[in-house]
Amino acid sequence: MPRRPRIYLPGIPAHIVQRGNNREPCFYNFEDYRYYLQCLQHAKKRYTVELHAYVLMTNHVHLLLTPSDATGISRMMALIGKNYVMYINKTYKRTGTLWEGRHKSSLVDEENYLLQCYKYIELNPVRAAMVNSPDEYVWSSYQHHAWGKYNDLISDHWLYTALAKEQEERQHVYRDLFKAELFDSDVHEISNATQFNFPLGNNRFKEKIEEMTKRKLGYASSGRPSKTG
Repeated sequence: MPRRPRIYLPGIPAHIVQRGNNREPCFYNFEDYRYYLQCLQHAKKRYTVELHAYVLMTNHVHLLLTPSDATGISRMMALIGKNYVMYINKTYKRTGTLWEGRHKSSLVDEENYLLQCYKYIELNPVRAAMVNSPDEYVWSSYQHHAWGKYNDLISDHWLYTALAKEQEERQHVYRDLFKAELFDSDVHEISNATQFNFPLGNNRFKEKIEEMTKRKLGYASSGRPSKTG
């Protein structure tokens, strides 16, 4: 079955997942995480892509992005991949690929699914049983959103800022969102959308994407729910 082409559109958020080859680690120590974030900062500025949420797991990465044009995300991910792989191969005296082929992606219906994607991304370490609470995980955007810890990587999406007028109240509302875990069906839907490069949204959103791209989207395979994001 041919791979579904990735679609990026200006101003439309996209959920990106990139995994280590054969699900092997792509981060080995703290400096690796820091260097990846440096690569991310450089690349997103170069290609004018906004980052709203992220998590760096041991063997994969989740990013929630909004591009300013149709090529920005692809070019950003290519630059990150090139620079980070060079760093890892040099640091650990290794050769060969680090990433599992192309990154996966899903356009996100912001009004209906964006904050669900925030939760899906930032709860990844909890679902993986690495921590008991997203507060405990350093390599994500949760502390920025929930506690106001400054993170110059993040561009706050208007839906996040609309949670409350005042910053402290907004953070409180955001923390309240995490008191209820995501349903398994939500986890499966978000995971499935990225796995098959399929838009995450209602029928109206999918029709909008078809109209903008002049392309029929078809349907994502149902598959089995993913155990980890």
